[in-house]
Parts: sequence; structure tokens; C-alpha cells
Amino acid sequence: MSLRFSGALLAVAAILMAIFGAWSGNSIAASLWMLPVACLLAGLAYESRMPVRARVRMRIVAPGYWYLGRSASVQFQFQHERMRVLRLEVAPAAPADFTRDGTIRRLTVAAADTVTLEVPCTPRRLGLHTWPALRVRIGSPFGLAWWPIALHDSCRVRVGPEVLGGASRVAGIGSVGMRGGSSPAAGAELLQLRPYQVGDSPRVIDWKASARAQKLISRDFSEDQHLEILILIDAGRASRLRAGDLDRFGHYVNAAACLAQYAAALDDLVGLMIFADRPTLELAPARGSAAVLRIRQALAAAQVESVESNPLHAAMRVRSMVRKRSLVVLFTDLDDTAVAGQLAQAVRLLRPKHLPFVAGLASAAAESLAHAPARHWLDPYRSLAAQEYCLGLERKVHALRALGVPALIAHPAELEPAVFDAYSRFRTLRRI
Repeated sequence: MSLRFSGALLAVAAILMAIFGAWSGNSIAASLWMLPVACLLAGLAYESRMPVRARVRMRIVAPGYWYLGRSASVQFQFQHERMRVLRLEVAPAAPADFTRDGTIRRLTVAAADTVTLEVPCTPRRLGLHTWPALRVRIGSPFGLAWWPIALHDSCRVRVGPEVLGGASRVAGIGSVGMRGGSSPAAGAELLQLRPYQVGDSPRVIDWKASARAQKLISRDFSEDQHLEILILIDAGRASRLRAGDLDRFGHYVNAAACLAQYAAALDDLVGLMIFADRPTLELAPARGSAAVLRIRQALAAAQVESVESNPLHAAMRVRSMVRKRSLVVLFTDLDDTAVAGQLAQAVRLLRPKHLPFVAGLASAAAESLAHAPARHWLDPYRSLAAQEYCLGLERKVHALRALGVPALIAHPAELEPAVFDAYSRFRTLRRI
């Protein structure tokens, strides 16, 4: 319970009257302070039963399935059984791994009415989450105090990886990899006819169609590639570090889920491995929507382990798990010094047979700190440390490329497009 304006006014009046009575020396004046105190206590005693009599009810309306890192709205609906207007102060609540605007809202709920409070929330971790109790304060009719109550509603939501959202999420790659080159190879099928473009080989010109149209017409071919892709996700302790809105593991999961969906749409076989100090989950490459659904379910249940990761063990398992030459996409933490040596050994182990591709996250905070102006005597040392961190990441990427392994680091918002672009280049250049 906390006093409102009227209750605080009565309390202040009682204190001032008590001081005045003590100074006046008059016995009647000395007892006047009891009058506002009695009014305050009587009013509080009457209002203390109001939370029970009001019978405030709250219902949570939220999507049953959420996408990791994508904001959605939750509705809190309030009703009560009083015959007068009820004033509420609401502190919006969400599960521990959700972010929301916690600003306290004031609502006025009329009798036999339903008031809805809509709050945007963003999930930051996968799995099943239960909505906590909502803290609410009820304003008394006399304006003496706020009375706190906790409202419960059995609302459980599940958070899964992001889905491929169309051209807006993968702008510029919709046609890359799905079209053949200017010269058809064995197994190529005619995809479409289109107007001739400068540079087209004479072998792709459809002369019959050109004669009918009285202009040159070229043919596009869809090459019959059925590749195998194995996605490896580092779930070691370093993957729990925050990178923008999500932790690193969350970014890896979203990029992996969308890549699996896109690769399956191209009729490629897609598999998954999640590893920490050892592989914790293995799904052999498979084709079609069933494979994508299986991967998404596995990703939704995955968690970060509190151990150091070991990509070497994962690479050894890949060699025995996948027999055909495959693209091995490895999402890992390139700044982890404990992993750096094992990562080089892992890609050497994979390199002769498979095409390993390493993707990691760059730190926007470290980059901004490296170029921030000095305002404190410690700032130059912080800037030097940030510069060394960024240079260390670049050196590790160059070292992997020197081994013949494609590698990249990208900011969280750019990781998915960068991985898609690299995958499309591999398909176009037929490196797999």
C-alpha cells in the first residue's frame, strides 16, 4: 500500500497539527492531530477491502508461437465487478527472456467494461515461456492510497527460430542460384525464354523463337544441382554473449533456420549439427519441407552449454556422418582464443573432401569504441584494446582464407544476407 495525494495530505496535516499543538501548550490544540489521523485510518480501513470486492480480472491475449528476435504485441484485458469506475496502475510484465516497455500505465475501467492494454514485446531466447503475474495497483475511491494486487493468467508461449520472410529478408538473391549460366551443362532444363542481352553466348539463343518474334530470344536454364549442406552451430559458452538484440546463439539459429529453408527450396539436402565440447545434436542431410520442419524443431529446443566449444570434435563427426562432398556452414565465435587453434585444425580436417565455410559475428560496440574520441584518461587504453580486438578478428579471417576456407565476419543484422550471398556464389561457381 502507498498513499495517494489525499492520504498524504491528511498525514501532513496531522504532523503539522501535532507540532502546532506541542508548541501552543493548549491541551485541546495538542489533541487536534488525532482528527486527520482518525479520518485517514478509517478511510484506509474501509478501502482495504476494496481489492477483494472489486474482483479485478485480467486476461492475456498473445500469439502462441513467437519468432526469435521479432517483436509482437501482447494484449492485457482488464475487467472488474464494481459498480463505479476503477482506476488502475499497471506495470507490464513479460517472461525473463523477453524485452518490453515497462513504463507504468494508468487505466480507467468503467463498470461492466473491458479495457485493453497493448504492449509490444520481443523474445530473446528459444523455448517455452510462461507469462508471469502482472503487478497492478488499485486506486481507492477516496483517493487515499494505492492497493497492490497480483493478477495471474495461465499463458504459455513458445519461441522458435525466424522464418524466411521473402524478398525483404534476402533482397537480391531470389534468382541467384536458381538460374543456370549462359551455357547449359549436362542435366540442365529450360527455365524460361527472355530477350537477348549483350554478352549472351550464341549457344543459348533460341533461333526458332527469334524468327517468330523478329528479334533475338535467349534461353535461361535451370541446372540440376542437388547439393548437400550441413549446418554446424557453436553452442559453447561464448555463444551466450550478447550481440545486438540477441545473443550470438540466437543470431546463429535464425540464420541457420532461414538458410535451411532457402536451400530446401532449391532442392538441396540440408542437415544440422549443434556442438559444444562435443556434438549434442545431429540431423543427417535430407530433402524437402520435412527436413526443414525437423531442423526448425531441433533449433527451437536447442540451448547454449556452459562449456568451452570444440569444433575439432564436430569436424571429426562430420567426416563420418557425411560421405558425399558437402558444403559445411560453421557458425562459430571467431574471437574465442580457446577455439582458434581447434578451428584451424577442424577446417584442415574437412578441407580435402568438403567445402567448409566459417561465419562469425563482428562487434559493433567494439568498432565504435575503437574510434571513439577520448573523454577520460582510460579511454585511450579502451580504444587500443578495441582496435586490437577488431584486428584480431580480421587476422583470424585472413588466416582461414589462407587455408583455402571461405570465411566472413558480419554485424548481426548483416549475417544472414552475407551467408546467403556466399551460398549463392558457391552454387553459381559450382564449388560444391
